Amino acid sequence: MRPTYTPEAEAYREKVQAFLAEKLPASWKGIGGLDGQELETFIAQWRVHLAQSGYLAPGWPTAYGGGGLSALEQVIVAEEFTRAGVPTGAMNDVFGIQMLGNTLLLFGSEEQKRYYLPRIIAGDDIWCQGYSEPNAGSDLSNIGLKAELDGDEWVLNGQKIWTSAGHLATHIFTLARTDATVAKHKGISFMLVDMRQPGIEVRPIKMISGESEFNEVFYTDVRVPKDNVVGGVNNGWAIAMALLGFERGEAAATGPIRYEAEFDRLVALATERGVINDPRIRQRLAWCYTKVQIMKYLGRRTLTKFLAGHHPGPDGAVSKLYWSEYHTKSTELAIDIMGMDAMIPVGRKPSTAFQTDDPGAANSSMSWAMTFLNARAGTIYAGSSQIQRNIIGEMVLGLPKEPKPN
Repeated sequence: MRPTYTPEAEAYREKVQAFLAEKLPASWKGIGGLDGQELETFIAQWRVHLAQSGYLAPGWPTAYGGGGLSALEQVIVAEEFTRAGVPTGAMNDVFGIQMLGNTLLLFGSEEQKRYYLPRIIAGDDIWCQGYSEPNAGSDLSNIGLKAELDGDEWVLNGQKIWTSAGHLATHIFTLARTDATVAKHKGISFMLVDMRQPGIEVRPIKMISGESEFNEVFYTDVRVPKDNVVGGVNNGWAIAMALLGFERGEAAATGPIRYEAEFDRLVALATERGVINDPRIRQRLAWCYTKVQIMKYLGRRTLTKFLAGHHPGPDGAVSKLYWSEYHTKSTELAIDIMGMDAMIPVGRKPSTAFQTDDPGAANSSMSWAMTFLNARAGTIYAGSSQIQRNIIGEMVLGLPKEPKPN
């Protein structure tokens, strides 16, 4: 349940801490203290530092521009970066490095790895994810984006939706229907698509928070070389599931740290507002505390498996379901503590629409109100809570599959 940190590992932790102390300002309190152009400038410069030091893709082989770190060293980097309140890359790096890059290392051809991985590190290719569709959100196997082979190229027609940071990307890894005559899971292929071509249209979606992190992406006769299919034609479902595992795997190390820091902010908020001794508030704070502690142990279990060479799989649904459902309740408590002030929030908006506000953020009504709104989306993006429960029941616990309608 707990990763073992050897003396050598702790020595490496000191090396990471020294890197952070060297590169960060002496007054640094976390990225949550930055906003606007200052935030954009810091992230751009920080990404350069990470790429030069091997920390941008710490687990990749050095031959592809990575850091070549061991699994335990990667965990230490994730922990120390999270505690310091610094990002592990720019916004789209979660797609290019954590998700696509790790997937290519497992399933990609040598040509694909040698071409794409260094370009991701250099920032030449900026990636987003093309999975969900209007009729294939929770049921990903129902995708309808059509791919037809035309000589040495696939021609794509259809639509994707809820494409995070798609307006910032130059490329999109996408699931397409390459065979409509077989079972839904078997006729899907995983493709690498250049978005800088005629036929790709990106339309931002306005969210309840006022932000537009999500997008619709339309494909009209978009062309993809045959060599840009990863893992073979009609083998996309297994690759898609492995990629989702990578999406959730890092959260095992960073999630508990972020949510514990947010809980400390919640206690401070109750203290500042003079309700820390209210028995009803204290009861709800105690509930949040116990949930965060359980989250830490869930994370340690996942990390123990990771350090033993276990690749992320369907058990990642447990932690995803857990933190997303917890966050709706903890942010509701923050809104109740603020009372009427939450109706007219003031202050800096969170710099991300995903999970908690960044470390160092002011304990303001704007921070909590926007995080409260974003927390609702957390039970939907990266797989809805209902689907996570199905995955846990069927693929983890081995229960009978849910009956399907005729």
